[in-house]
Amino acid sequence: MVYVRKIILPSDRAELKTIELETRTCFNTFYPFKIFPDKGLSEVSFHDVTIFYGGNGSGKSTLINVTARKVDADRYSEFNDAPLFDKYVGMCSVEYARRPEKSCVLTSDDVFDYVLNARTVNENIDDRRNELFEEYVATKREVIGNPEIMHLKGLDDYERWSKTMEILSPRRSQSSFVRKRVARDVDLHSNGETAMRYFLDRIDEDALYFLDEPENSLSIELQIQLAEYIAATARATRSQFVIATHSPILLSMKNAKIYNLDSRPASICNWTELPNVRKYFEFFVEHKDEF
Repeated sequence: MVYVRKIILPSDRAELKTIELETRTCFNTFYPFKIFPDKGLSEVSFHDVTIFYGGNGSGKSTLINVTARKVDADRYSEFNDAPLFDKYVGMCSVEYARRPEKSCVLTSDDVFDYVLNARTVNENIDDRRNELFEEYVATKREVIGNPEIMHLKGLDDYERWSKTMEILSPRRSQSSFVRKRVARDVDLHSNGETAMRYFLDRIDEDALYFLDEPENSLSIELQIQLAEYIAATARATRSQFVIATHSPILLSMKNAKIYNLDSRPASICNWTELPNVRKYFEFFVEHKDEF
């Protein structure tokens, strides 16, 4: 599904005119100006899956952030933009095939926060277990003193009532109640598996998704799973993906449109033509006798 057909970036002349005006201000950076004219990149057209490839400083994350801001995509973590970022975005234009009901940006910072939160839950599990033991005993005592607590008083009261009935169930011992409640909060996966689950949780409906280096924290096996999941989602649902990556696994997704931002000028190419991928290939060919 294609929501955004293309984004048209400011021309070299328009950028220079703006920069001339801004030299009168106290700004010491013109970011994100002066990045894409040097690459000969005036516009980007999108497919179901579009990938920006390049090394650090190539502009791939900048393109993600500019396009995401232009379409007003939701973000789950703060974005440290520059003073002239919104002015640059305002000079861009977007051509829609259809406006998405939902669009969001998923970054490596989001994944890190998700993993960190899961780890914090695990580290505090003893405290949580003790709280539940105390809650179980207190609820039992409360029911003895006030039997009406067992009555459901309305939908707003459902959570309390449901927990009370679970505690009072003859099939629910104190240990089984605590074990079940803890299991709802505890993450038993590795960091990589937790990161993968983050994407499975977020990519769950028809939407326009911007992914900035999603391979961070993922093993090769999980990168393969993520690539398969993205490709299947794009194929089977009304979802569009714009991805910044240098992972050969994600770059290998069939029918993905790839922009090589390391080339001069920036070009559309096949994943097997990318220098980073070629280096991987040559390395394994060189060591093939060792396998």
